[in-house]
Amino acid sequence: MASFIALILFGTLGLMFIPGLYTGEPLDWVDAFFTATSAVCVTGLSVVDISTSFTFRGQAFILLLIQLGGLGIITFTSLIIVALGKRLSLRQSAVATGIVDIAPHVEQRYLLRNVVLFTFSIELIGAALLYFAWIPRHGAAGAVWPAIFHSVAAFCNAGVSTHPDSVIGDRGNPFVLYTLMTLIVLGGIGFLTLQELYLFQKARRREQRFRISLHSRIVLVTTAVLIVLGGVVFLLLEWDRTLLQMNWFDKTNNALFLSVTTRTAGFHNIHYDQASMGTNFFTILLMSIGGSPGSTAGGLKTTTVAIIALLAWSRFRGYAATSVAGRSIPNETIQRAIGLFAIVFTLVTISILSLVVSAPDTDGNGMFLAYMFEAVSAFSTAGLSMGLTPKLTDVDRLQIGLLMFVGRVGPLVFAAALTWRGEKSRGFRYAHEDVMVG
Repeated sequence: MASFIALILFGTLGLMFIPGLYTGEPLDWVDAFFTATSAVCVTGLSVVDISTSFTFRGQAFILLLIQLGGLGIITFTSLIIVALGKRLSLRQSAVATGIVDIAPHVEQRYLLRNVVLFTFSIELIGAALLYFAWIPRHGAAGAVWPAIFHSVAAFCNAGVSTHPDSVIGDRGNPFVLYTLMTLIVLGGIGFLTLQELYLFQKARRREQRFRISLHSRIVLVTTAVLIVLGGVVFLLLEWDRTLLQMNWFDKTNNALFLSVTTRTAGFHNIHYDQASMGTNFFTILLMSIGGSPGSTAGGLKTTTVAIIALLAWSRFRGYAATSVAGRSIPNETIQRAIGLFAIVFTLVTISILSLVVSAPDTDGNGMFLAYMFEAVSAFSTAGLSMGLTPKLTDVDRLQIGLLMFVGRVGPLVFAAALTWRGEKSRGFRYAHEDVMVG
C-alpha cells in the first residue's frame, strides 16, 4: 500500500509541477490526483482527453506511471535486492510473488527476473506488430509512439489511448484488434501462469514432464470460457445495434474484443452510452470478475469467481469437499474467496450508493446504470465509462480515485492494513448453534 501511495503522490506532484506536460491549461490538484491514481492503478479513467490534453512529454510521464503501477513497486524493489547480490527473505519472496504454497516447483528468484523479462519482451513484440499495422494510418515515423504507448497500456491492462476514439478507428482492422487482445490476455493471466507456460514449453522441447499447477489451469480455463462466452453474448446483444454497420467477420472480431477488454483493459471499440442496457449490465459483470491474481489486472479475479462457482457446484451435488481436476481446494482458500467477495460487494455497493446520493437531481433515475458502471469500472481498474467521468464533481472524483486505489492493492490487503497486528485469540470457543440458511 505504501509503495502505491508513494507512486500516486509522485505522479500527482509531477503532473502539477513538471513543465511541458500540457498542450493547454494544466490540471488542478483534484484532477492531477485522479489522473495519477488512474495511471498508477492501471485503470484508464480520465477527466480529460489524454490524446489532446497532453504533449508527448506528458503522455510519456503517464506511460511511466502505468508501467510502474502495472509491474508493481514491490517487484522492482525485489529485483534491485537480487541485482545487488542479496538473498530475498521468505517473507519478501512471498510478498513479491505469492507462489510459495501455490507452485513450489517455480523458483522465486527466477520468477522475479522473468517478471521484467516477460514484460518488456512481450511489450516490445506488441509494439513492433502495432507499428507495422499503423504505418498506413500514421506514417513510418508517426506510428512509433502510438505503437509503444498502446503496447504498454494493453499489457498493463490500462486501456489508455493516444487516439481520441480509442480503438473505434481500428474496428475494421483485425490485426490490431487481435494484437491488443493478445497483449491484454497475457498481461491479465498473471506472471506465475506465464512462467509455468514457459517452463511447460521448455520441458516439452526436452521431452520432459512438467505439471502445470491447479492455479494456472483454473486461470487458463476460466479465462478461455469468459472470452468465448462474453464474445457470444456481446455478438447477440449488439448485432443490430453498435455492430450494425459491420459484416459478420468484423462483428465477430469486435464482439471478442469487447469480451477481452471489458474485464479489465478499458480500450473501447464501441460507445457504451449507445449500447443496449443488457450490454452495459453484462459489461459490469465482466468488469467485476476482472483478470487473474499476480497480474496487471484488477477485479475479483478469475480464480476467486471460479472457486465460488466450484463451491456452489459441489454443494449442489451434495459433496462436502470442493474439488476440481483430481484436486481438493483447501477450506482456507475457499473462505478467503468468500470473504473477498463479501468485502468487494459491500465496498462497491456503498460506493454506488454514495455516487447516486450525491448525483444532481437533473440526472434522473436513468443515470443509475451509468453510476453503477463507473463505480465497478473504477474498482475493477477497467477504465470503461458511459461518458460520466468528466461530469463527476471533485468529491466524486476523489471517491472514484480511492476506489481505484483499493481495487488495485486488493481489498484484503487494504483491510489487513487497517487491523491490529497479530491474530486475536480468546483462548476458548463458544458452543455451536446452527442457523438456517436459504
